[in-house]
Amino acid sequence: MPLLEICTYSIADCIEAQYGGADRVELCSSMSESGLTPSYGTILTVRRYIDITMHVMIRPRGGNFVYSELEMQIMLEDIRMAKRCGANGLVFGCLTADGDIDTNVCCRLLDEANPLPVTFHRAFDECKHPEQALEEIIKMGFSRLLTSGQRPTAEEGIPLLQKLIAQSENRIIIMPGSGITPNNIAEIAIKTGTKEFHTSAQAIRGNGADAKTVAKCVEQIKNIKI
Repeated sequence: MPLLEICTYSIADCIEAQYGGADRVELCSSMSESGLTPSYGTILTVRRYIDITMHVMIRPRGGNFVYSELEMQIMLEDIRMAKRCGANGLVFGCLTADGDIDTNVCCRLLDEANPLPVTFHRAFDECKHPEQALEEIIKMGFSRLLTSGQRPTAEEGIPLLQKLIAQSENRIIIMPGSGITPNNIAEIAIKTGTKEFHTSAQAIRGNGADAKTVAKCVEQIKNIKI
């Protein structure tokens, strides 16, 4: 059965995700910035209230994914903090000003994250050369890649998602995200053959995760054989 990850911005979101049957949460703050590092208190409290897997976003600010040395120091400290608070995995991604993967910065963060699994997030969707970027992400040791196929939504990005999944040859998990709903999740699963999905599962756009919407997504994919 495919795995469902819910993008969450609060403890209430996380509880709704678990109640609806999600397998994992990606815990962030700041929905308006598309996800930043949550606070120490948020991570610790969420860990006390949910039993499912919790991956924590490591992103110190909104905007681009090109980070200074000072911002790198913040990210390293946030990784240490998230590990102390019981994170099961981490989520981050770094680019150069030219739109390539910043392998030097990523490797420093991966070293600090070890032994936790790490997802390279949708910074990938801003890369100029996605096939090359995928190879670099695999070589560095990321566990999965979150991407919409470099389109506004994963449904629109199916052609590139198919190419990336074929290219990956099971060396990494390609996880579609953006615009995934109970109405299209089964189609995306069938057309891409992916094993994991990422959605905010909002009943009303701009609100938090909704347990009923989560449950509908689970229902749509539970009988799909990948």
